[in-house]
Amino acid sequence: MVERDHIARSKAIHRRTGRTFYYATRLLPGRVREATYVLYAFFRIADEVVDDADGTPPEQQRRELESIRAQALGRAEPDGPVLEAFQVVTERHGIDDEDVETFVDAMVTDIETRRYETYAELESYMNGSAAAVGRMMTAVMEPEDPDAALPHATALGEAFQLTNFVRDVREDVIERDRIYLPRETLAACGVADGRIERFEMNEDVARAIRVELTRAESLYREGVAGIKYLPRDCQLPVLLAAVLYAEHHRLIRRCGYDVLNNEPELGTLRKLWLVALVRWHWQWNSDPEAVFDRVSAVPDRTSRTTEHHHESLPTR
Repeated sequence: MVERDHIARSKAIHRRTGRTFYYATRLLPGRVREATYVLYAFFRIADEVVDDADGTPPEQQRRELESIRAQALGRAEPDGPVLEAFQVVTERHGIDDEDVETFVDAMVTDIETRRYETYAELESYMNGSAAAVGRMMTAVMEPEDPDAALPHATALGEAFQLTNFVRDVREDVIERDRIYLPRETLAACGVADGRIERFEMNEDVARAIRVELTRAESLYREGVAGIKYLPRDCQLPVLLAAVLYAEHHRLIRRCGYDVLNNEPELGTLRKLWLVALVRWHWQWNSDPEAVFDRVSAVPDRTSRTTEHHHESLPTR
């Protein structure tokens, strides 16, 4: 059993760093919500090894991540309440060791990888940094048909991650010297090397951002289509998370796709409004796809307005 103090510490990490996801997590049933706090806290501990390195040598970062890996997989005694709780959660819910391995591998990749040539390379990275997270969350929710739910959980995890990558372009350059926009997308849109690093916004950059948003929006639709496979009491919170993350697309469009000189961030009042809006629609229509189409910033497949016009994409 997970100690109450361990859950409280995990929740505090989630509340402090979760930004968007924390609002949706609070609506999960208790059996899932507490495990989610622990999972998220574990993800943050591993992520902060490379994101908040502060000059820590790469070899030391690797050693820290390998230590976290060993503890997470039960090969070493846990060092702290979060890793102790994570061991309990993974055993209780049968979380696949391979997903834990894949997640930590992605964190190791972040130590030295600063650019991605193709979307295929980025997708491989996201299999650990996002899709594995979605699979672990699905294991905690314990759907009746995991095989039906997992592909959609993978897509939704990637959608969340792509939204973060586009939203945080400026922050990633300044704080981590990383760019997660694939070079193939930038080149296809005529964006010269160095323009992103210099924060030089123009229509070519805007087009590249639109391409990546459109790619993410396709993944949102694929992910939301599988919410129906989750337990009934988990569907609304996952749907809300999708709506909250996708709302950043509205902000990005509103600033003319200029994520080089802006850092689009949802305010608390907007988040609370969306929580209320989603819950109200859910009372009248508990079809996740229908509510998502009605409420979210992602256009439905038939929309062809000026604001949501379709951009051609490289093959996924």
